[in-house]
Amino acid sequence: MAHKIALVLEGGAMRGLYSAGVLDVFMENDINADVVYGVSAGALFGLNYKSRQIGRAIRYNLEYAKEKNYMGLYSLITTGNIMNKEFCFNKLVYELDKLDFETYKNNPVDFYAVVTNIQTGKPEYIKIDDAQKDMEYFRASGSMPFVSKPVEINGNLYLDGAISDAVPLKKVLETNCEKIIVILTRPLGHNRKKKSQLPYKLFYGKFPNFVKTANDSYKMYNETMELIEQYESESKIVVVRPSKFINVKRVEKDKNKLQSIYNLGMTDCIKQLDKIKEYIEY
Repeated sequence: MAHKIALVLEGGAMRGLYSAGVLDVFMENDINADVVYGVSAGALFGLNYKSRQIGRAIRYNLEYAKEKNYMGLYSLITTGNIMNKEFCFNKLVYELDKLDFETYKNNPVDFYAVVTNIQTGKPEYIKIDDAQKDMEYFRASGSMPFVSKPVEINGNLYLDGAISDAVPLKKVLETNCEKIIVILTRPLGHNRKKKSQLPYKLFYGKFPNFVKTANDSYKMYNETMELIEQYESESKIVVVRPSKFINVKRVEKDKNKLQSIYNLGMTDCIKQLDKIKEYIEY
């Protein structure tokens, strides 16, 4: 199927609430994509776009920010995962703040979650039509290295999609979409710096392909940022990115900070709304 409008959602742990704010403005203004590629938090918060649940991402994050069984050190110590599987992917989505699985399934938007196969070191782009059946792929996309156990699905081991393709613009360009909107969670000019290879070698020595990908990920990210800025300057894509630096922990408990990140996403998006509508309608 040929897609006309694509959305690309960067991750970034709780910075992803910026994207949630942007997507809520999109839903409120009937800005409808045909396909979405979500990475890590971009997938976890972005799925609410397909389930059409305005405000859900910020609502449950504020409600359970200080719940020890949601995410954080207690979960890491007791389960081996900084995000508590039972709480986040069972109790939350089925009881506490229900995900609308039916709307998700019936919505014609194609949703891809990006995961990293730690055996091959390569990204995989998983089309998720049924969130209830394939929730583990969302969990895998957001499973940060060092603080998450690899997620096993069909004999494959997966971790955070951001390791292998943090912003899958090149993948989307291969699909010949007519219009592309990229939602970033870092301000203009942000680049990643090379880090020590030792931690990945110590933790994931059994997976040399993954270690190489992880250690080279900064290069791919910086190349993608250059490509984004080039395409943006040529008006080939539209980019929504934070207008200022977001100072937030990966597992942030401060509700005021969480709300401010979300609000920034809404505010920045509203300022660009006319430009975005003109772009997709032209």
